[in-house]
Amino acid sequence: MKIQIMTDGGADLAQKMLDKLHINIVPLYLHFSDGQFKTHENIDLDSFYQKIKDNKEIPNTSAPSPHDFYEAYKAVDTELPIIMLSLSKGLSSTYENAVAGKDMLLEEQPDRKIEVINTKTASCGMALLLHETAKIGSESASFEQIVAHLRERVEQTTTLFMLKTLENLILGGRLDKVKGTIAKTLNIKLLMRGSEEGTIEVTEKIRGEKKALRRFIEQIGDHAKNFDDKVITLAHGNDEERAQSVLREIMNRYPFKDGFLMPTGPLISSYGGEGALVISFFADSDNAV
Repeated sequence: MKIQIMTDGGADLAQKMLDKLHINIVPLYLHFSDGQFKTHENIDLDSFYQKIKDNKEIPNTSAPSPHDFYEAYKAVDTELPIIMLSLSKGLSSTYENAVAGKDMLLEEQPDRKIEVINTKTASCGMALLLHETAKIGSESASFEQIVAHLRERVEQTTTLFMLKTLENLILGGRLDKVKGTIAKTLNIKLLMRGSEEGTIEVTEKIRGEKKALRRFIEQIGDHAKNFDDKVITLAHGNDEERAQSVLREIMNRYPFKDGFLMPTGPLISSYGGEGALVISFFADSDNAV
């Protein structure tokens, strides 16, 4: 079935996904002291990282407005059903605004088909679900079947995070400076995951980069044993060479069908900082997180 796939600036996507899937992206806002920018529109990653270094500040982020979503939906061919995969409701007001934008359009065009799905994830977790949307959409499934399948997949999506540095958490005021300094001195690395509610929670604090990375990869086996026809997505904070090495190690250890590599965009990079790693894959149904 032909559909229009949409998402927002909380998603991080590989270029080959963007080229192949024709995804419409509704940008999020980044607020620096010297101006406002839109993800995927008027600031690239190089400029983003340079601003953080020059200004020594982490931008505030805000969701697209309901009107932003309304305008994005309205621009889509009226004959095309829309599936909008939104940044986790547990992390942002983006989902509620996407729904409000849908309601605004349906008041004018009640026959339009639009479904907004709370992905309960972010970054490459959203990329995983967008890839799945395109896959099931290319088959003979109906709109309703596609939506039902995606809601099941949301519950199976496992997203794991590893931070290399705590600088952005300290700069952004999300980690007490004293505690952050102690953690840096002790070389503490944070392992986190997306929760059932779609928030991000710290699961382990590990001393040392190598030990933390080993555990980060090991966690995949805690959630999945069957890798037939599964893909894994990996996003990195401005460190592609290291990320490629990590992805190779994962693919050597676990027989995923395919792996997609992508940079973290400005939203996730604002929190994770340089060197952050995010992986996402579908857990076995009895291991769904």
